[in-house]
Amino acid sequence: MHQYPSDISREEYDLIREDLEGARKRTRPRQYDLYDVFCAVLYVVQGGIQWRMLPSDYPKWQSVYYYFRVWAEKDATGVSVLDKVLHKLVKQIRNEDLRQDKTTFGIVDAQSVQNADTAEEKGYDAGKKYVESNAMLS
Repeated sequence: MHQYPSDISREEYDLIREDLEGARKRTRPRQYDLYDVFCAVLYVVQGGIQWRMLPSDYPKWQSVYYYFRVWAEKDATGVSVLDKVLHKLVKQIRNEDLRQDKTTFGIVDAQSVQNADTAEEKGYDAGKKYVESNAMLS
């Protein structure tokens, strides 16, 4: 039995089980528990690792990748099964914390970058000093 920080609980899995099971037509019995497969997908996505680097206590990486492709496929509305189940999980967690289903604000950050040769002779950048193009080259 694996226990990684990316794993979800069985109770959380029960919220999304039907969505995951209904994503593909059953042509033969499943070889792996979809809970283990979903936790493996979360492990790869959250850890940013390669599929082949999955720990051996998860199902084979080929099987996990197959299910990831099936779940990531978008339907006619442009939403994938993964999108649906992740939104369900986030909604559940936010409701448990007595918060609204969706965030009500966002934070945007910007960075000033010096322009390349395509810039004019001088540039002005939000209250910063004037910069001569010759000064930037030296």
